[in-house]
Amino acid sequence: MIILMKPGATPLEVERVLGYARAAGLTPHLAVEDGRMVIGAVGDSSAASAGLFEPLEGVEAVKCIAHPYPLASRHFHPADSIFPLDGFTVGGREIAIIAGPCSVESRQQLLDTARAVRQAGANALRGGVFKPRTSPYAFQGLGEEGLEYLAEARALTGMPIVTEVLSIEQMEIALRYVDVLQIGARNMQNFPLLRAAGETRTPVLLKRGLSASIEELLMAAEYILASGNSRVILCERGIRTFETATRNTTDINAIPVLKSLTHLPVFLDPSHATGHRAYVAAVARAAVAAGADGLLIEVHPQPERALSDGPQSLTPEEFAALVHQVRAVAGAVGRCLVSSLAPAAQWSEALHV
Repeated sequence: MIILMKPGATPLEVERVLGYARAAGLTPHLAVEDGRMVIGAVGDSSAASAGLFEPLEGVEAVKCIAHPYPLASRHFHPADSIFPLDGFTVGGREIAIIAGPCSVESRQQLLDTARAVRQAGANALRGGVFKPRTSPYAFQGLGEEGLEYLAEARALTGMPIVTEVLSIEQMEIALRYVDVLQIGARNMQNFPLLRAAGETRTPVLLKRGLSASIEELLMAAEYILASGNSRVILCERGIRTFETATRNTTDINAIPVLKSLTHLPVFLDPSHATGHRAYVAAVARAAVAAGADGLLIEVHPQPERALSDGPQSLTPEEFAALVHQVRAVAGAVGRCLVSSLAPAAQWSEALHV
């Protein structure tokens, strides 16, 4: 249930409501909306009712929420969630772009890509070091060696880094290096991993499962939120359908639907959604027009030699053109791309080291 406190409710009044919630076996989560405290009391509410909280001093209203993802819903947090990410903010009017190779293959490959995407306007660097591959014989990633290269790229470019983790053990290693943990489509319902990500308080980019419904995606996000981590980014990456012309079917509908249901930022990954570099820019433009808060783009200096996902990876030149296009679309719908992470003088010299 959602407990709306009165404007000016005292800390003592808020603490009393929190105590009642805990005594009823509920876990309280706090948010501030329009200067007033909102308390989301989640858990098995069979032992509690609105009548338990309504008489308490400082309580203005109590709403019982029927759907199963109260913390992810706009009932709990009506305004868009906006949170900082190492130099810029996610959510709100500005649109962020995360770019980089599917896999970190070598130090030189990563640093070349990082320089190129930073120069073109990327805000964060992605790179896989723990790779979930369909074949056990395919390239599985460099592990901690790749994380070290990512950390070097961050020092060089100023971009925060994003990488996928497949297990709690890998998460513990990654947390020593990365700024954003990615939970991929194949692990969207790995509930122990979701809970562990929630306990870290590190931002999480959560991808929609291959055949997951929108409600299932929001329920997965709820695991992270209920564990205490409010910095969650949802990522649509296409779903599996009967169509084989593209790698997946891009669910553009999901963007406005999610924006109506949840306060969490919504990104789109047009690289995985299409599987073909020829279609990536068009789908990226469509995502921005539909209201996406960010894009996740795969870029490789030599896609034909990539160890994973080469056919869907853009060259640095193609990525630069994409940024120019989506900037124009963003302006047409009253938004803009995230401004530069730092004044050019602070990083342009490093890019040419």
